[in-house]
Amino acid sequence: MILYEYPFNERIRTYLRLEHLFRRLGELVPREHPLDHHYALTTIFEVMDVAARADLKSDVLKDLERQKNVLNAYRGNPGVSEAVLDQIVGQLESCFSTVNNTPGKAGQPLTENEWLMSIRSRASIPGGTCEFDLPSYYAWQHQPADVRRRDLERWASTLGPLAESIHLLLRMLRDSGSPQKVMATGGQLQQTLPQGRTFQLLRLRIDPALGLVPEISGNRLIVSVRLMRQDNDKLFPSTDNTAFELTLCA
Repeated sequence: MILYEYPFNERIRTYLRLEHLFRRLGELVPREHPLDHHYALTTIFEVMDVAARADLKSDVLKDLERQKNVLNAYRGNPGVSEAVLDQIVGQLESCFSTVNNTPGKAGQPLTENEWLMSIRSRASIPGGTCEFDLPSYYAWQHQPADVRRRDLERWASTLGPLAESIHLLLRMLRDSGSPQKVMATGGQLQQTLPQGRTFQLLRLRIDPALGLVPEISGNRLIVSVRLMRQDNDKLFPSTDNTAFELTLCA
């Protein structure tokens, strides 16, 4: 099954983008080829760009505090394990503390590294990191893989508190939804969202064997899914009745 996710607000959209970049970074750093480490470094720069939003840190702190308050309301409930509750609340408190104690924006210490910032300024230019533009960076790429890896891990560690917090918040958000089987009649589905709840994320699972791509749109009142079929590098609407799995997360 292929999983598609659609955020209902800008905050969750930013979280998903950061999660995507952190996953890519986690894949690239353990590798050995200089090209992989080049893209790992440019991924760090991308994280810094996305995390440059002035309100990101406060949004993360508010969401961590909100989740902690929601969980604490379950204390004393006989159907809830106090040990599990304590563990998750502890994780939320740890993330809150580390993010709150991190000065400035994510990756702020890296902006004081003139060598890294020289690479960052050239990385946005097509072909701007050639050896004649950045000979010192070219020399770094010829260092042994373990030396480059240690450097990358050291630089990426400045993003660790944000990465851990985003991972925890999105995991809890995804766990809040219950999947349901739905049918797109004639390749389309429109569903009114239940009132009284503010949904933040839609998750859609569909069988890849169907060869269909969902185009998703929505707001706090309604969600729409149109299934498209790709042929000869073009997308056109499907007219088949198709079942898939839909999850709304609040």
